[in-house]
This record gives sequence, C-alpha cells and structure tokens, in this order.
Amino acid sequence: MTNRIADISQRKAAIVAGVSFLIMFIAAIIAEFLARQSLVVPGDAATTANNIMANELLFRSGIFSYLIILILDVVLAWAFYVFLKPVNKSLSLLAAWFRLVYTAIFGIALLNLVTVLSLLSGADYLTVFETGQLYAQVMLSLNAFSDGWAIGYVFFSLHLFFLGYLAFKSGYIPRIMGVLLIIAGFGYLIDNLAKLVLPGYENYAAIILLIVFLPCLIGEMAFCLWLLFKGGKRPKMKK
Repeated sequence: MTNRIADISQRKAAIVAGVSFLIMFIAAIIAEFLARQSLVVPGDAATTANNIMANELLFRSGIFSYLIILILDVVLAWAFYVFLKPVNKSLSLLAAWFRLVYTAIFGIALLNLVTVLSLLSGADYLTVFETGQLYAQVMLSLNAFSDGWAIGYVFFSLHLFFLGYLAFKSGYIPRIMGVLLIIAGFGYLIDNLAKLVLPGYENYAAIILLIVFLPCLIGEMAFCLWLLFKGGKRPKMKK
C-alpha cells in the first residue's frame, strides 16, 4: 500500500510538471515574442515608448503572461522535487531552491515592466520630466528587466545542472534526458553570462542564441513530453 501511494504521488507530480511546462511555453511565447520583443526597438527609446502606448493592452498581456510563468515556476520547483527525491532528496531540494531563487529574481525584475506603465501613464507628477527624459527612463527600465532576468537565468542554469544529474542517475528516466538537460543548463549559462559581461553582446546575440537556444528547447521539451506520457509509471530505480 505504501509503494502504491508513492507511485500515485510521483505520477501526479510528473503530470503537474509536464502540464505546467506546456502552459509556461505558451505564456512565454505571448510575453516574450508577441508582447515585449514586438514592441521594444533596441536603441530607439521614442519608438519603443510610442509602440507601448499604442499597444498598452498587449504590453499588459505580456506582464500577465510573465506572472503566470512565475506562478508555474514555483509549481515546477515543487513537482520536480517530489518526482526526483527518490534519487537524492538533498540534491532534489537544492535543485528546487535554485529554481525558486531564479523565480524570485525574475519577479523583482518584472517590477521594471510595471514601472514602464507608470512612466507612460501620463500622471501629473511626470510633467517634471521632458519627453526625451521620460522615454529614456522607459528604455532604462526595459533594460533593467532584461539584465535582471539574465542574472536569474544563471541560477536557473544551476537548477538544470542538478535536474539533469538527478535524471541521469535516477534509473527510471532515460539517461539521454539527463544529458539534454545538462546541455540546456550550459546553454542558458553561456548565453546569459555573455549578455552580462560581454561588451557588444548584441553583435553576437544571434549566433549565441542559435548555438544555445535549440539545445535548450530540445532538452526541456523532450523532458516535458516524457513526463506527461511516461513519468512516474515506472518509479523503481535500478539496483
């Protein structure tokens, strides 16, 4: 009976993780590509500000989508902990903490997007700023969001390292999943450290993203689909 209860708990954790990841993937497309990147023009504060003001609902939808991602990140930290604690409870807990730290940093960074809305709200107290100064503040807040998120991703990459290691050692997850997750962790780490410390990152961004984005996407999506269809069905580890 005890084993049966454990089996159900682990299977449910796998399903929760897989479903949460799929919802996060959709929310990320809305927030990052349809909202933020479609409205922000790098180096052009005036055009960016005008785009946001003309598409305020889209920009707000992006913030709302980011909030959904934040909530689901907490859920995923719990679900992965439950699913992987039979492998190594301490390392599973550490992996969860790294994801929670990432989530906290991301949440703080997200406040910068709320600040953008405040700056463009037309409130009376903003009349002390000239238009150019106001738009510069908007771009500064957008850049602060991007930089804060990059710092968070350093912790997220550590989460993926431990997640991949636990998957590799589990005996009930295909080892290739663990390898893909570790590769994804390196991808996130390289991209975001480059964003933070490499002068002129924008000149290399397309190449870096091409090299690291595909392994990240493949690794995480493969693990997500495996969790949905196979995760927790055979929880016993090999001896």
